[in-house]
Amino acid sequence: MRDVILLLFVFGCMWVTLRYPFAGILTWAWFTIMTPHQMAFGTFGLPLNLIIAAVTILSMIYSREFERFKLEPLTILLLIFLFWQTVADQMSLVPENSGPLYSRFSKTLFFALLCAQMANTKLRFHALVWVIAGGIGFFAVKGALFTLATLGEYRVQGLAKTVLEDNNHFGIAAASALPMIIYLRGQLANPLVKKFMLAAIFLTFLAIIGTHSRGALLSMIVFAGFLWLRSSNKIVMLLVGGVALVPAISFMPKKWLERMQTIKSASEDESFRGRLDAWEINFELAKLNPFTGVGLRNSYLPEIAALAGPDKATKAKAAHSVYFEILGGSGFVGLFLFLTIIGAALFTAYRIEKSKSPDIPEWKRSFGKYAQISLLVFCVGGASTSMEMWDGYLIIIALIAAMNSQVQSFSMVRVKLKRNLLGTFRPRPNLAGQGIELSDFIEQERRRTAQEKAAANHTEKNLSPALRTPSYTIKRNRSDPAT
Repeated sequence: MRDVILLLFVFGCMWVTLRYPFAGILTWAWFTIMTPHQMAFGTFGLPLNLIIAAVTILSMIYSREFERFKLEPLTILLLIFLFWQTVADQMSLVPENSGPLYSRFSKTLFFALLCAQMANTKLRFHALVWVIAGGIGFFAVKGALFTLATLGEYRVQGLAKTVLEDNNHFGIAAASALPMIIYLRGQLANPLVKKFMLAAIFLTFLAIIGTHSRGALLSMIVFAGFLWLRSSNKIVMLLVGGVALVPAISFMPKKWLERMQTIKSASEDESFRGRLDAWEINFELAKLNPFTGVGLRNSYLPEIAALAGPDKATKAKAAHSVYFEILGGSGFVGLFLFLTIIGAALFTAYRIEKSKSPDIPEWKRSFGKYAQISLLVFCVGGASTSMEMWDGYLIIIALIAAMNSQVQSFSMVRVKLKRNLLGTFRPRPNLAGQGIELSDFIEQERRRTAQEKAAANHTEKNLSPALRTPSYTIKRNRSDPAT
């Protein structure tokens, strides 16, 4: 039954996508975040993602969305990174192993580029944020209920056969999505819905603890620390944090506390030593191939790991770090580009948050703040997990790029109101203060300009022929606003 419902819903979305391409972007994002086809066994193996992507791209071409493609710094960096991943894959030592992974990663990067271009209005922007928060939040609430039902004895896992199946991956993804949930709650006006969102925030926090993941716990500490530092009510935040943290930790069993305490003696932990070996292997392989690396996740293969040292073949395993995965897969150049993208996204979000321009509404500043926290949480958690191909953080980066593109458009338009018949400029209005979207404003000005041209043409036609001769033409002095 779930299979039929899912297929009907997907094909319904595709029908809407033919008219509205952004509906395909939302469906695509929903599939990449929640992977609902993994919960409907009858659709397992069907290329639904490919169908969604193909229909969305065709609809964008037909509606000429690609003609409005805008380049801004983050978009350019994503394009360069995608290009370099292509170069690194061509130089892969074992292309049959890294090829499928490159195909998956390149599609994820391409989707992020589409999100950056299509989220060009407030409605579209928030729709994508809701997909991230709702997709991760659904599994987080489910995991929290599982933790309560089992009294925390068992780990919360992500959906099977997905990038978030591992408890560490799911915990860090939930911690990265938590700032987005808090941001959306701040944008709501309905008190009842805000209470539901507050409950979702607490349940997400409980689910993260229920993963028994030390990396997720460190991510939560980073999240709480940055949220407290950026808060204007630090005492209230401490009280709220204490009220939420103490009962949650007290609820967890003794083995959870024992596992978290091993963070203090990480050098003696067998799991941590295994990660150090994997990091060393990827670093040595990158030294052998500094520009392009050895290919995505080829370091997992014993014969490739042996190139890093004769004793490394038996230690070949997942790098458990987004940074060392990128380093081993695409070399120092790939890692530099990856870190540059993260740094540029953080700087862009910070600049928008702190901007005093009247053209930037409060919701953009608020998103800039929570987007920074989300990316920082991912950067800390990603240091111990192989989540470089996860769509969630790339969509957040794409949203920052989309927001930056909107801000640039505001400043470039300058409100490019056409000169009126007297040659003066109209005053630049405060669009953000009036709650007017840039796209709506530009459309209004386009119509107003067309009306002025029509009026001017009508006036000229009604003039006598003598007045239309060159001898009576009035030359406008552009330096004088009175002419």
